[in-house]
Amino acid sequence: MTQSRQRTFRDQDFDPLMGAPPPERPHYTTGMLLDASDFLDEQTYHRGRLAQALAFLSGGGTLAGLRVIHRSRSSDPRVEEEIRVQPGIAIDRIGRLIELHRPACLRLQRWWDGRISADPSAIRQASYTDVGPLLSARARTEAGTDERPPLPARALIADVYLRFIACPRGYTPSFASGPYDALNAVATARLRDAYELLLVPRPGLDAATPGLPSLPAPPPPDADPASRGASLQDAVLDSWPMRGRAGAPEALAPLSEHADGVDPTAHFLARLAIPVDDAAPPARTDGGVLVDNGSRRFVASTQLLQRWIGL
Repeated sequence: MTQSRQRTFRDQDFDPLMGAPPPERPHYTTGMLLDASDFLDEQTYHRGRLAQALAFLSGGGTLAGLRVIHRSRSSDPRVEEEIRVQPGIAIDRIGRLIELHRPACLRLQRWWDGRISADPSAIRQASYTDVGPLLSARARTEAGTDERPPLPARALIADVYLRFIACPRGYTPSFASGPYDALNAVATARLRDAYELLLVPRPGLDAATPGLPSLPAPPPPDADPASRGASLQDAVLDSWPMRGRAGAPEALAPLSEHADGVDPTAHFLARLAIPVDDAAPPARTDGGVLVDNGSRRFVASTQLLQRWIGL
């Protein structure tokens, strides 16, 4: 398979679910002529119905696992410094499941060297002296305790994202497509639901716009049951998005946590505060990398909720 064809599979526009397809399923009858599009439409219908149900019943977020940790460089030169994502599963904002069956990692020093070489100004613009307002309340509270590094005096802020991609697997003989008449043409035999990890620096943040996921505010604790019920009803009535209706393929707008150029379906996993100095461009210092796992969206399972309320 050529490299350009592989990029097509990695492009989100390749997935028909991005176009919010109408819920139409093929209707078969004896003697009907079928081609590949009929079977693709069959898959799209079932994938689309499942994705729609997950997106509205649970919403996008982490279902289980996917904790992000920092693994420091050891005395063994073969062991590199890593940002490791533990196995788990998440739902992206259009309802697709993203699953990691085994730990995945990003080589932090390699990433840093590549960024410095490509655009040192981006590293400088994403470095902040007051990192507290850019982290979750839990990360600020736990910093400096239980072997967690303290809040750095100056840090590069970078975000970890997990995005859904389709990965082609294997080949099978097929008829040639397009202006070709080859007798030995092949086509992709399977598409695996796969993933991609992204680590992106975040310039232009401040306390008013920290670039973190925005979560709905809970009702006041002293609200009476009637007003709480009314607020819940209004939230349901107002929850249908303008984008996402059947047959409406408008572009999906990024959320507050999406950096410029990041896939708007990518699931925000964690924020990193990497200690740096005030040089131009900044250089890394010896402080530990602070990982904020508490800023993401979570989707609690029914079993967890039952345990929480004591059932």
